[in-house]
Amino acid sequence: MEKTHYDSILDRSKRITWQDDCYVDLQSTTSSQAETEDLGWIQKHQDQLQSFITPSFLGEILNHMRNLDVLSSAEETKVKEAGRLQDQVNMLTTIVTAKDSQGSDVLQGFIESSDSQVAQLIINHDAMVKEHKEVLLRRYEQYRDRDSISCPRLNISSRTLLLVDGLSDLQQKEHDLMQVGVTRGEKRNHLRQLGLAKLFEPLTRVSMPPRVSLTVGVAGIGKTTWVRHFVRQWCQGIICTDINFVLPFTFAELNLLDKLSAERLVKMAFPHISDPSLVLNSSCRTLLILDGLDEFRCKLNFSDAASCSDPKKEVPIDDLVTNIIRGNLLPDIAVWVTSRPRVASLIPGGLVDRVTEIPGFSPKDIEIFLNHHFSEKDFARKIWSHLESNKILMVMCYIPCICWIVADTLLYIMQNEAQESLPRTCTELYANFCSMKAELGEPRGREPVKTEQLHGSNRKLLGNLGRLAFYGLLKHKYVFSEQDLKNYGIDILLTQSSLGSGVLVREESTINTTFRFTHLTLQEFLAATFYHVSSKRAIFDLFSESSMSWPKIGFQNHFRSAFQHSQQAEDGHLDVFVRFLTGLLCSAAIKPLAGLLALGKDDGNNKAWAAGFLQGLLVSGGAVVSLRAVNLAYCLQELQHTEMLRSVEEDLRLSSLAGKLTRPHCVVLGYLLHVSPECSEQTNLTASLNASTVKCLLPQLLYCRHLRLENNHFKDDVMELLGSLLSAKDCHIQKISLADNAISNKGAKALSRALLVNRTLTSLNLRNNNIGSKGAKFLAEALKMNQVLTSINFQNNAIEEEGAQSLAEVLQCNRKLVSLNIRKNTIAAGGAKRIAEALKTNRTLTKLILCGNQLGDKGTVALAEALAVNHTLLSLQLQSNSISNKGMTALTKALRLNHGLVSLNLRENSIGVEGAKNMAHALHENNTLQDLDLTANLLHDDGVQAIAGAIKFNRGLTSLHLQWNFIKSTATKALAHALLSNSTMQLLDLQENAIGNEGVTYLAEALKTNTSLRTLCLQGVSAGMSGAIKMAEALMTNQTLQTLDHRIWTPCSP
Repeated sequence: MEKTHYDSILDRSKRITWQDDCYVDLQSTTSSQAETEDLGWIQKHQDQLQSFITPSFLGEILNHMRNLDVLSSAEETKVKEAGRLQDQVNMLTTIVTAKDSQGSDVLQGFIESSDSQVAQLIINHDAMVKEHKEVLLRRYEQYRDRDSISCPRLNISSRTLLLVDGLSDLQQKEHDLMQVGVTRGEKRNHLRQLGLAKLFEPLTRVSMPPRVSLTVGVAGIGKTTWVRHFVRQWCQGIICTDINFVLPFTFAELNLLDKLSAERLVKMAFPHISDPSLVLNSSCRTLLILDGLDEFRCKLNFSDAASCSDPKKEVPIDDLVTNIIRGNLLPDIAVWVTSRPRVASLIPGGLVDRVTEIPGFSPKDIEIFLNHHFSEKDFARKIWSHLESNKILMVMCYIPCICWIVADTLLYIMQNEAQESLPRTCTELYANFCSMKAELGEPRGREPVKTEQLHGSNRKLLGNLGRLAFYGLLKHKYVFSEQDLKNYGIDILLTQSSLGSGVLVREESTINTTFRFTHLTLQEFLAATFYHVSSKRAIFDLFSESSMSWPKIGFQNHFRSAFQHSQQAEDGHLDVFVRFLTGLLCSAAIKPLAGLLALGKDDGNNKAWAAGFLQGLLVSGGAVVSLRAVNLAYCLQELQHTEMLRSVEEDLRLSSLAGKLTRPHCVVLGYLLHVSPECSEQTNLTASLNASTVKCLLPQLLYCRHLRLENNHFKDDVMELLGSLLSAKDCHIQKISLADNAISNKGAKALSRALLVNRTLTSLNLRNNNIGSKGAKFLAEALKMNQVLTSINFQNNAIEEEGAQSLAEVLQCNRKLVSLNIRKNTIAAGGAKRIAEALKTNRTLTKLILCGNQLGDKGTVALAEALAVNHTLLSLQLQSNSISNKGMTALTKALRLNHGLVSLNLRENSIGVEGAKNMAHALHENNTLQDLDLTANLLHDDGVQAIAGAIKFNRGLTSLHLQWNFIKSTATKALAHALLSNSTMQLLDLQENAIGNEGVTYLAEALKTNTSLRTLCLQGVSAGMSGAIKMAEALMTNQTLQTLDHRIWTPCSP
């Protein structure tokens, strides 16, 4: 298709939704069918003429009409000079309709007699689309109940996809459940959200729509549900109305096909489309959906697949798919592929224009689902409480499909009075799920059927399903044909029983009928049940389906073999299988299956042996704790052998891990980082690690959100490790604290390299290190580029004036940083001047901490000049900076002009009476400042009296700190008088001032009237019994004061 024509089709879309900040609405000119019934042929086909006429076909029309003298040469020229193709077609139809009927008849006759695809689309498009939509709606109607969630918030219509740059290492290499577990089901916070209606539209005004879109999500997350929802919405004309045809396929359908052409594939799936070439050519905007790449039996080979560009040529099905995605075949149609992440990574990134990810349920979504799913709220509350106390089950509920399984199973157990307790492991959960499905299908009398009595067809069915599940798992096969089921002795009729239909899903299409397990984890569980039962009597290796293998006798040998295969599997696809296999050694898990599995007697020794075997595996392994190793701890949890897990978790809670982190403990800690409540909000590894344990735990630290690594004596070599951590694409760390370590400028340089590429970290704490001015410069260079970090703490790092200059340069260009702490860095007046100059243009920083920096009056005056023009800074802390009345005078002048600052800290300076009076003058005019801290200055009574006078009229200040200011009762009387009229002050701090009983009495009288004050601090004010009595009397009247600090009073004194 020519680019100009492609652009013209895009321009004619009725609505193109761009980025949030730029919308373009193009008014539709389409008339309804009722309005066009009585119109001429041209009017009826106006949209089709504008949509499908190509430049070459327009040229043919003009030549034909000129030859018949229907158009004059001047009219032909007028058409050609009309501008864009759309405008040319408009001009032609305008000229023709203005003539008598001959012109319209000639145009109609030429198009209807033409055998070109363009002509066929113009004539038949509407009828074809209508019939196609009707067929799709009928086909997808059977899934409506299965796909829908009645809760409006959880329905797909109200949810969004996540736009991602590509697939992470975790997604490409690990099991779906491990992906969910290590991230606790949380979505990455820096990702943009994209509604389904915008999935195939340009993201910006200047970009093109994607040709190949890839949507990924773990098994059971709802990929197929999203596809079906999209198809239904398109058929109903709700979304993507500019797409002419949607052709949905599943890879499960394609599995039984061998060799065919693109056109034959469309004809086979959609027999009502008589000529597939009409919907596959460049004149028509068509979307081809390929759902479930992970279920395709063929492994796509993009490097060696034979090239094919002919839609009529028959090629192997895998080559057909490969050439479509590469764009060799059907280059003008859009393609939407869905897949589990690991298989999706096989598509070269350069072939994919847009990657989106389907997010799962958040904890809030799970709670909403439970409340909506159960009519009895008591059940929902109990289930939610159980999930909160069992984080592994909670994380699994991130996947909507598993959330259904968990909810229904727990409800079934709670309604069964014989059940002693709810499942604590995944194995117990799935055992009860299978028991539930089996019992629901059994004939029942007046007495409940006991699970131990279930046998016969269900036992045989479950055994055969387990064998199918196990060998399918080994082959990475998740979709099965009817013949596959027959090969494993499964009666097709039994798949319609309660047990069969509960664990197997039947999918029918025009191409074939397929079966899959309700969820991947259910296939893994049934595979484990088969292996558990078979390993007790098998004499050959069960991992070889052929009987020709090395002899292997005894359960323990088979159990050991399963773990060997699991540890060797690079993609972790046996991780959950061995978890279930281990969990089946617990009586609580095996009990619900007693009547469904052919179980022999178990003397209980296998559980103890397995615990020892797993703990032995924890010791072995490399220097780095991998997710394969962490899976061993998951197995110990399923086995309910949790002594070591509980011990390490207790040490983690108490911050007493130092010196205890052997390799087994590191593996367990890696597991706890995923599931422990102690790590849900922040992971506190303060005073716990050293360089070797950091290296050991590095892959697991990736997925912590808030990581505290304080006081670990880290040196620069550890910063190289942490730099690699923060640089990783999988990094989920949002906050990291490296306070109280031994990091120098070399370590800062390693961190700066990471900040150049990191896209998750928002807070970095380097308090009490020694990065110096050179380290500050390294980090400043990174901060000029980094657009994610919002808060950084350089407190006590000896960055001095040179380092302050580097940070000032950051403030001039960085538009993300909102909090900067450079307390105790001796930046002096020179550094303050650099910072102040930057503040004059910076409009993002809201919090600046400059305490203990020897700024003096010169530095303060410079900052005051900045405050006169900067109205975005909200908090400024200038504690301990040798500021006198001169500096205070400059600040108060700035406050008269400033309308942004809400908090000002001037503690521990040398501000005297004159400075206080100037502040009073400022408070008469400034009603923005809310928090003023003048602790430990030299205000005396005169200064405080002036401030009290301003408080009578000020309506902004809510907290005032005046402790250690040599205040006596005279100033207290003025403050008390001010409180009688002030209605905004909520905190007044007068600690360590000798106001005595008299001062307390004044304040007590004010409290009888004042209703705004919430906190009054009077510690160490030399008050005695009489003051206490007066205050007690006031409190009997005052109902709003919440906190009264009267420590170090002397009640026995008068």
